[in-house]
This record gives sequence, structure tokens and C-alpha cells, in this order.
Amino acid sequence: MDSPVCLIDTASDGKLCVQPAALQLLQQIQQPVVVVAVVGLYRTGKSYLMNRLAGKHSGFALGSTIESKTKGIWMWCVPHPTKAETTLLLLDTEGLGDVDKGDSKHDTIIFSLAVLLSSTLVFNSRGTIDNKAIEELQYVTELTEYIKVKSPDEAVDDSEFVKFFPSFIWAVRDFTLELKIDGEDATEDQYLEFALKLKTGNSVQVKNYNLPRECIRKYFPSRKCFTFPFPSHPDRVCDLESLDPVEISDRFLEVSDRFSQFIYEQSPVKLLKDGHTVTGRVLGHLAELYVNTISSGAVPCLENAVVALAQIENQAALQEALQVYQGGMEEKKRAFPLELEEISLEHQCFSLMAKQTFMIRCFRDTDGTHLTSLEEAIGQEFDRYLWDNEKASEAKCENLLSVLSEPMTERISEGFYARSGGYDLFCCDLEDTVSQYNTLAYKEVKIAEVLEKFLQQKAAVTTAILQADDKLTENDRKICEERERAVLLEQQVEVQEQTRLQLEQQMETQQRNNEEQIQQMLQQMQTELSLQQTHMQRALDCKLKEQAHMLEQGFQEQAHRMGTEIQQLQNRNRELEDRRNQELAQMMEAQEQRNNEKMEILRQQHQQQIQAINSRPRPASRSCSIQ
Repeated sequence: MDSPVCLIDTASDGKLCVQPAALQLLQQIQQPVVVVAVVGLYRTGKSYLMNRLAGKHSGFALGSTIESKTKGIWMWCVPHPTKAETTLLLLDTEGLGDVDKGDSKHDTIIFSLAVLLSSTLVFNSRGTIDNKAIEELQYVTELTEYIKVKSPDEAVDDSEFVKFFPSFIWAVRDFTLELKIDGEDATEDQYLEFALKLKTGNSVQVKNYNLPRECIRKYFPSRKCFTFPFPSHPDRVCDLESLDPVEISDRFLEVSDRFSQFIYEQSPVKLLKDGHTVTGRVLGHLAELYVNTISSGAVPCLENAVVALAQIENQAALQEALQVYQGGMEEKKRAFPLELEEISLEHQCFSLMAKQTFMIRCFRDTDGTHLTSLEEAIGQEFDRYLWDNEKASEAKCENLLSVLSEPMTERISEGFYARSGGYDLFCCDLEDTVSQYNTLAYKEVKIAEVLEKFLQQKAAVTTAILQADDKLTENDRKICEERERAVLLEQQVEVQEQTRLQLEQQMETQQRNNEEQIQQMLQQMQTELSLQQTHMQRALDCKLKEQAHMLEQGFQEQAHRMGTEIQQLQNRNRELEDRRNQELAQMMEAQEQRNNEKMEILRQQHQQQIQAINSRPRPASRSCSIQ
């Protein structure tokens, strides 16, 4: 994208809406996205930081008046500077506290959407991190009213939010103080932690003082701070976008560079509640789901969003995977007819590729519904390709027999065989035609069936020539007729034998597909479980770190309460892991059952074919020495 576009705007009815043009752009981004959102009071220079991250001097609107320039949420997608095959997606939000709006609920919704959509949240403020600045971040105390982890009917501990919320960066602009705490030099991060330090006591004043600090500490355990000095003379700050680089202070540029480098190196890829990687396409769906939920008057629920998104993505994954299979097979269709073994191998190859494509994009298909649908669709497509291949083979065999038998057909038309000894001449020509056909068409799947049909078609001609040959006695004719019937019977047996061999080949192919599919499913489920465990361990580590800090600061009661939360979190993690293992076992069992059912159908068809072959009388001899 050369410039930002509006992602979320306010419609004429006052409700938020996602812009279709932005969704179309996101649909094209198949890469994982690192989503950095900036929030803060209006006219604090948020847009400048986003332009720096995009590597541009301009892009997101900057203004020089008290009027807020950014409305809604704007996005800018650029290639990630340090992460290959990754997109850096920047979200610039409408300034909070705009005097023109006078609507704190709207501000809280914008703040909540920034939290929901980002993997790193940048809070931009001016001056210092004092009590007033923290009170301006009041929206964090209302997050649990505007975001739910699970449906409203399910009780969820506040500690659950830490697993899904973004990392947090506080960017302090126009900072003029010395970084010292109790007379000692301090880092920017120490300065932030000092500002978030809790007070002891149970008075209303202390509780009001601690509440926003506790929320920040609880919801954003991964915190970072950057203090930016004035970029130039205070009178020129409003013209920051138009300033020449030499007019900007070296200290400001140094902090800006550190800020950008930290974002590039430390901001994680956006993940869903289950640890599933978010692409631009997925982020577009998320934005739509959240905004539509808010516009309906409901509260966005992370669990419901994941369920709805899984349905959308899994259906799309099914279609994409099917297109992979169809695309590969359509390319091979140009070379039809193929040997059964070759087309089976191609089917196996493209079926594997299709399922790999599905596995990469799908998630939460715990009951295997979409995977089963994909298997059925691929099976139907394969049956169609087998039919097309058989028709191509049939046409090729028929054409070959037509060409090879053309001299014999001409002789029949000329009455060449209607004479004494004509039957032997006819048998010799027929034997020669069949011999050439078997040599040239030995790889064709329809070789036996087409030959059987050909011999059936020639049966009446054979009988006529036999009856017209006055060299033969009546007894000779009876013997020849019996041999002709034996040949036709043997050819029918040959057709059934070929069908039996083809069924055996299909059984082998199906067995290989089943084994590979089981491995794919196992690998996919283990990957998802690993992602969830990593996600949960991150939340647990943050809790343990915060508890240690509480103990260090002497907040025994809070530390004890947090210890209870940690124990509950560990219990939930074990329960979730047990549930996922049970789901994996059930899914594998169901897949095994489906595979066994498919194999049983093929085995029954194979057994029926063997019985049909064995039930036919075997011919004792051949006529005309036809091989």
C-alpha cells in the first residue's frame, strides 16, 4: 500500500462500519501480520509514530490545529522490515477525548477495537506519566465491560484476558524530566513501573488510585516505555511532518529509531485465542465480526469470534484445497488416457497437497467435519477423473481397433472370405488384428472391455463366414461354433480379471492415502496443541512475574490473590490439554472408522468380482488360435 486507507469508520446512523475497500486489500494478504495499533488523546502526535514505522515522512494525517485529524481507525500495510514473508499492519486510531465528539463510550469502543485487533498496543501521551496521565487511560478499567473472553453466561477470571491481549508500549512525548527515581538514574521501563506502583491501604482514594494501575499491570504484563524529548523548538512541533531532518533534534531521532527497532524486532505476529496465526485475510474477518457485534449492541466475545471465524476459514480452506486438487488433476487430464497406476499416483499426490493446504489454513475442525467434506469432495472428483480417463482409454482403444481391423473390414465388404477356406483366412486376419491390438494397447485400462465388445460385434460376421465355408463339414462347424463361444467367454473373464486387479490397485492407493491422512491430522493437532501450550505458558509466566513483583513491594494480600489465580490458570491449562487430547483421540478414532468403511466397500467390490470370475465356466480351448 502506497498510503493508508480507512478500515473502520462511523456510518451516517452513528454506528461503526468496516470499509469494503479495506477488506478487499486485507483479503489479498495471505502472510502473517504483525499488527501495531496506536491509541491516545487527540493531537498528541500518534500519526507521526505510525509514519515512522512505515518508513515514511508522511502518510497518516497529521494536523496542526486543535481539531482531530484521524477519524475511526485507519490502516497501512507494508512489508515487514525484518521478518521475511510477514506484513507489518499499522493501525492509527481516532484521538480519544476529542472535544467535538464528547462521547466517552465511543472512545472506549475505539480503544477496545485497537486492543482486539493488535498484537502490540502503543499508548501515546504527552508530558509525564503522572496520575493525570494514568487517569486519562481510564478506558483500560472498562475493557472487561466491552470485551468478553467467553459468552456472557460463562464466568471468566480477569486473568484470562492476559492470554489474548497485546503487548503494551507507553510512548511519552515531549518528555522534559530527568529519568531519576529517589535520586538514582533510572531506565524508561523503571520509570513506567514506578508510575504504576500501587499504594497500600483500603480507603476509597487508594482504591481509585490503584484501579487503573492494577488493570494495566493485570491486562498488559508485557510492558515497555519510551520517552521522547521535544523534536524541535516547541513552536515548531505542530509542523513536525514538514520539518527538515536537520531541524529535528538528534535525541528525538535516536529515541524514534529505538522505538521503531523495538517494534520491528519484538512485536509478535497477531495470534487468535487458540494460538492460530492471523493473516491479513483473517484480520479482515475479525474486524467485520467485532464491528458487526458492536453495531448490534452486543459485546465482542473472543470465543464466539474464533468459532465464527473458524467456520468461515475452514469452509474457505476446503474450497482452496479442492481447487489445488482440481488444478493438478486438470493439468494431468490433458494427457488422458493414463495407466490406472499412474492416475492413482497423481491422485494420491494432489490429494496429499490438497489436504496439506487445508491443514495449513484450517483450525478448530475438532470433529473433522470439514476434513471429511474435503475427503468426500476429492473422492467424487477422483471418480469423475477415473470416468473421464476410462472414456478416453475406451475411445483410444476403439480407434486403434478400427484402424487395425480396417483391411479385414474391407475384405468382408468385398466378400473375400465368402469362399472355400475363407473361415481359416478370416481367423488368421482376426488373430493378427487382435495380436497387434494387445501389443499396442497393453497399458490401456479399457483394453479388455473394448476387445470384448469388438469380438461380440464380429460374432455375427464370424458365424456367417463359418456357414459359407463349404470346405468345412457340419461337425467342423459345430466345433468351431463351440470354440467361438469359448473365446467370447474367456474375454469376459479377462475383463472381470482386469477389473479385479484395478480394484486391488485402488485398495492399495486408498490404504496409502489413509495412512498419510492420519499422519497429517496427528501433526496438525499436535501443532495446534503446541501453540495453545505456548500461549498459555506466556500468560502463566506473566502472572508469576507480576506475583513476584507484588511480593517484592509488600502487597501480600494481592500476591496471595494472584497465587490463587495462577493455580486456577494452571488447572484450566491442564483441563484444556486433557480435553484437546481427548478430542485428538476421538478425531483419530472417527477417521480410522471412516477409512475402514472405505476399505470395506472396496473389499466387498473385490470379493464380488472374484466370485463373479469363479462362477463362470472356464473355456477349454480357443478358436482360430486367437491369442
